[in-house]
Amino acid sequence: MLIRKSVITKEIINSDEMGKPCPSITRAAAMAIVNNPFAGTDQDDLSKLFDISAEVGQQLAGDLVNILPTPPVCYGKAALIGSTGAMEHGAAVLHPKLGKPVREAVGGGKALMPSNHKVGAVGSSIDLPLGHKDEPWSFDHIDTMTLWLPDAPRADEIVLCIGVSTGTRADPRVGKGPSKV
Repeated sequence: MLIRKSVITKEIINSDEMGKPCPSITRAAAMAIVNNPFAGTDQDDLSKLFDISAEVGQQLAGDLVNILPTPPVCYGKAALIGSTGAMEHGAAVLHPKLGKPVREAVGGGKALMPSNHKVGAVGSSIDLPLGHKDEPWSFDHIDTMTLWLPDAPRADEIVLCIGVSTGTRADPRVGKGPSKV
């Protein structure tokens, strides 16, 4: 598997969108641009993509967690598929095998890892959803990072994204802590 390029981005949030100060929150995402071996083809067996995502997850998850000032409490994943790929290629890189290396890196992960995937042109953005790694009903931890790379995905590529966060949204007011609806 060839990773054409990998990018790690880190955000430090100190106030909400209205300027109200909040405890510092660090969000980080790792993006890997990989070749889509099934671009332009109709293929039923997508297991090669399962293995690619496990390998990418293993390579990037530890580095991602290590740039945070405190252990992550939120995680998420996303895939942006180039224009000759299919939505199912995104599902194949996200679901069967990516979770295990990410859960190992974050030290837990009882909750479903939120995900998103779409087909897009070069320079398209993808919204990577974040949620609490162990408490799926913690509404304050539901967040999003919008990611993009100016040179990806090419038509035959996939941008595989993993995200982590040290906290809630800035100044959350929807629900304090875990609660079930």
